[in-house]
Order: sequence, then structure tokens, then C-alpha cells
Amino acid sequence: MKNLKNLERLQQLHQRIVQENTGTPKELSTLMNISERALYKLIEQLKDLTAPICYNRCSNTYYYNGDFELEINISVTALSNNEVIKVFGGSYFLKKNTLLQGLCSEPVYIS
Repeated sequence: MKNLKNLERLQQLHQRIVQENTGTPKELSTLMNISERALYKLIEQLKDLTAPICYNRCSNTYYYNGDFELEINISVTALSNNEVIKVFGGSYFLKKNTLLQGLCSEPVYIS
């Protein structure tokens, strides 16, 4: 869920930058309900994706100094046990999997 929240924040930040309506970093972090440090991390993540982000001190806003588009698509599909075995070729279940054990009603250890 942490990754989903991060992607949502990246998309929110991107939209504000496109609109050139961010305000100062302090104002923007308040609008996004995150710390300034978290905001700077998001900006760095966008820069890692080659986003040409700049800051205009006169208008107090971030903007893109060039073309950049961010599209985030998330798809979640529930798989049955048989489908998971087919996807992972059975190797997924050869080791003890505590994540799956926590989801089952009773502990089952696969050796």
C-alpha cells in the first residue's frame, strides 16, 4: 500500500506542476499533507524519471522546463491458487511463504 500511496502522490504533484500551481515547497507540502522532506523526495523521484523540473521564485511555483508526461496505470487482479501456480511454475510454493500463511485460516507449511 505504501507504493500505491507514493504513486498517488507523484501523480498529484505532477498535476500541480503541469498547472504551475504549486506554491512554495512549504505550501505545497501542506496542500499534499506531507512533510517538506517527503515533497523533496517526490521531486527527486520525478527527476529520476527525467522530468525537467524547475522552480520560479517570482511566481513561487514549480514548472516543467520542457516536455514531460507522467501516466500511471495500476491493475489489480485476484488469482486463484491454480492460476498462481501456473504463473510461477510452482516455484513460488517451494519455499516457506509466510505472507501466504498469514492469509490462510490455518498455517500450512510447504517444504
